[in-house]
Amino acid sequence: MGKSVLLEICVDSVQSAITAQEAGAQRVELCDNLVEGGTTPSAGMIRLCRQHLSIGLHVLIRPRRGDFLYSDLEFAVMREDIAVAKQLGADGVVLGVLLPDGTIDVNRTRELIELARPLNVTFHRAFDLTPDPFQALEDLLSVGVDRLLTSGQKATAPEGAELIAALQKKAGDNLVILPGGGINEQNLASLLQQTGVTEVHASAREVKESLMQFRREDVPMGGTPLPTEYALMEASAQRITVLKAIAQNLNNAIHSL
Repeated sequence: MGKSVLLEICVDSVQSAITAQEAGAQRVELCDNLVEGGTTPSAGMIRLCRQHLSIGLHVLIRPRRGDFLYSDLEFAVMREDIAVAKQLGADGVVLGVLLPDGTIDVNRTRELIELARPLNVTFHRAFDLTPDPFQALEDLLSVGVDRLLTSGQKATAPEGAELIAALQKKAGDNLVILPGGGINEQNLASLLQQTGVTEVHASAREVKESLMQFRREDVPMGGTPLPTEYALMEASAQRITVLKAIAQNLNNAIHSL
């Protein structure tokens, strides 16, 4: 790890994006609906985030939850959403498209990249569902992806650290490997030491209680991982500050050797 580590925070609200910036993150990945793994945010959310942020703003392009095999209509939605993100001032987009056999859909990925330029393009954790990670990496290099978000094809990035390190070595300076998934204050230092990456992706969230006084707990609005409709998951300034400090302290220790 030869240079300072960039901290990207995954957010699904304008307030969380502002919190991430104030706590020291250098970039946000803006999503909607993180409880479903993230989908494309609204134009209003992108616009407001751009107005409030001076740090990097990357927008997730994902038309629905679930797998990454998209119909022609869903792919058309992705194209439109990329155009909207560009118009509203995003610095980059985050996307992923697979074929039925689980391999990278090279043709569609190339088409989306060409549409997105000059924005930065990250291929997301659809990569983690491919059958051969090294072939998938070659495919992404061939179409000119700038960055790969991956958990090392495991449930969490710390569990996938061995593959992440191998991908980092193989990619070299041709593509940024961005570990994401299950990164927290307890495992970040070890992950950085094991992999040698220069960017990390975390959500660093906490439960925020609703300000509602009148409540109806007997009428749920939909499936949720939280036990109540009267709570939100938002970025935690304290957690982000700790992650930032861990990365900086490790970087300082390496440079002092």
